[in-house]
Amino acid sequence: MDRHIFNRIKAVLAEKGKTNNWLADELNMNRTTISKWCRNEMQPRIETLFQIAKVLEVDVRELLVSTKE
Repeated sequence: MDRHIFNRIKAVLAEKGKTNNWLADELNMNRTTISKWCRNEMQPRIETLFQIAKVLEVDVRELLVSTKE
């Protein structure tokens, strides 16, 4: 079964030299939840996506996979 990739959270964390644990601490969230987002097993709410963008200092669009090919 093909797994769809919707977010780039893991890639942006790597680009910024940050870890899942760092993001969990910044957002005061469970590390398991962050891990599931990074593996695209689960997706954050839109409000949370904006919080992630803020702490990573990126445009929220950088956290999403483009729908254009």
